[in-house]
Amino acid sequence: MGKFAVKTVNTGVKFDLKADNGEVIATSEVYSSDAACRKGIGSVRRNAVEAKLEDQTVEGFAKVTHPKFEVYVDKAGEFRFRLKAKNGETIAVSEGYKSKASCLNGIDSVRRNAPEAEIFIV
Repeated sequence: MGKFAVKTVNTGVKFDLKADNGEVIATSEVYSSDAACRKGIGSVRRNAVEAKLEDQTVEGFAKVTHPKFEVYVDKAGEFRFRLKAKNGETIAVSEGYKSKASCLNGIDSVRRNAPEAEIFIV
C-alpha cells in the first residue's frame, strides 16, 4: 500500500503520494494549511479511481470530462500527467517519464495506491 507523505515547506504544506517501493508517483501543490492539504488528499483519493484518461500526446485527441488524468509531453520532451478534480482544479502532478508507457504505469499506480494510502507526517 502506498502512502501520502505530508511535509511542511517554506511556503506551506504539500504531499507526495509514494508507491510501496518509496518512489514518488504524484505531488500536490503547496497548500496554506495542514487542513487544506488533507482536503487535497481526500480529493485525490476520490478522483483517482473514477478519473478518465485524456491523452494529449495524440494528435486530435478527444477531450474528456473531469475528473481526468491528462497525459502530455513537457518542454524537455518528457511524458507527464496531471490529475484534475471534478471542478477542473489540478490536484496532483507527476514527475517526468522517458516513455509514455512508464507515464501510464504511474497513473495506474496512483489509481491503485491513492484510495487506501495512509497519511504520514514527514
